[in-house]
Amino acid sequence: MIELKDVNKRYGQKDGLLAVDGVTLSIGDGAIFGIIGYSGAGKSTLIRLLNGLEKPTSGTITIAGREISSVSAKELRKVRQKVSMIFQHFNLLWSRTVKGNIAFPLEIAGVPKAERDRKVEELIDLVGLRGRENAYPSELSGGQKQRVGIARALANEPEVLLCDEATSALDPETTDQILDLLTDINQRLGLTIVMITHEMHVIRKICHQVAVMEAGRVVEIGNVLDVFQQPKAAITKRFVSQVTEPAGTEQALAHVRQEVPDGTLVKLVFIGERTEQPVLSSLIRSFQVDVNIVQGNITHTQGGAYGTLILQILGNETTVQEAIQYLHNEGVQAEVIVHD
Repeated sequence: MIELKDVNKRYGQKDGLLAVDGVTLSIGDGAIFGIIGYSGAGKSTLIRLLNGLEKPTSGTITIAGREISSVSAKELRKVRQKVSMIFQHFNLLWSRTVKGNIAFPLEIAGVPKAERDRKVEELIDLVGLRGRENAYPSELSGGQKQRVGIARALANEPEVLLCDEATSALDPETTDQILDLLTDINQRLGLTIVMITHEMHVIRKICHQVAVMEAGRVVEIGNVLDVFQQPKAAITKRFVSQVTEPAGTEQALAHVRQEVPDGTLVKLVFIGERTEQPVLSSLIRSFQVDVNIVQGNITHTQGGAYGTLILQILGNETTVQEAIQYLHNEGVQAEVIVHD
């Protein structure tokens, strides 16, 4: 569906800002693909390249079989009809009602009124705004405004939906509701969705794959569950820790080290079905060790469950090492936490 090959975007002359640096991506048809990075990573420039608002300095971008990086303005307009976008701050027309905002792109496309009205009614039901169709944006909550933005983006039946920090202005509960709506739309319509975000919670909840950006480059890419299990880049590890390590983890570790300095701290990672298996009880029965549970967390992704558990294991050094090896043999990733 979407292919980027060695895409670069430089602003200015030879020594100007290189906002996107050698990015190569492949996004499958019907996927929910996340692109995550902190401010300045280049992700917003990348999404402008995907919708044709910017042209790459070099490299190629292909969407639905059309190379948009080199098409004429007329051809680009045709491609854009299949690529819609929703924004962080909604970008609604404040003088129009919900119905009027959703109808706007259909009016521009010259869709007859009867068909336009039918389509608007369908979209109002799809995004859960029945009863608010005659309200103006000033009368809507943030979540309702974003639902209007989503309905408007779907009006011309696009094949790709680009989401630029679409939940950043929303509270956590509303964010989850919007993410659930996008997941439902993806499943119902088979729509390819690209999520640009700096929030790992968004990636965890709905994305199938993720690309991590830093300083204009993609530093890591893969299935979300795989990236959670074995993050490689330092920045990826920071993002993953946002949702896998509860607040207060460092304080809890420091307290345990102070209270029982001789114990070995181990971080366990469970994937998929392993999150539901009684591995810990088997460990205690099999080895002469004492085990203290310091902290635990289970995270659910589109690819399956991901669990982390921090233990303190006390016992003979050799026996402790044998216990850790036992965990590895049982398919549990076990990493000794070294005190810095």
